[in-house]
Amino acid sequence: MEKQNYKNHRKFYPPHHFILLPILIILEGYGLYKIVNDPDHQLIWILFSVVLFLIFYLAIMLRQHYALGNQNRIVRLEFKQRYFEIFNERSDDIAEKLSFSQIAALRFAYDDEFKDLLYKALHENISGDEIKKSIKKWRPDHHRI
Repeated sequence: MEKQNYKNHRKFYPPHHFILLPILIILEGYGLYKIVNDPDHQLIWILFSVVLFLIFYLAIMLRQHYALGNQNRIVRLEFKQRYFEIFNERSDDIAEKLSFSQIAALRFAYDDEFKDLLYKALHENISGDEIKKSIKKWRPDHHRI
């Protein structure tokens, strides 16, 4: 497995991202082409294109909605647990001051960098992306969706 870092930490699901969605995009393009070039059946091609667009939209949104909603809850819980393990105190007040982007980015830092980056996030309000770019030793997360 390739070593995870800022440039390769995003994850793709090949059947979804590289098969289903491209097929839907191609079919949608074909439907739009036929709307213009087949005036005898234009209404059918409009309906075809609308239905394909809705399927495309649902394919993206449903997969992302459920997986990301659950993952976001887990990331917040991991932050609270990790904060407790490092500082031996509850993180409720701290977690409320951070955006989800900042909390999610902090999970890629090992404990020594976590402390420094958490301080910067709280006092300098650096973004999640800035936190990720500041990490010197990347702590991989191979289990994300």
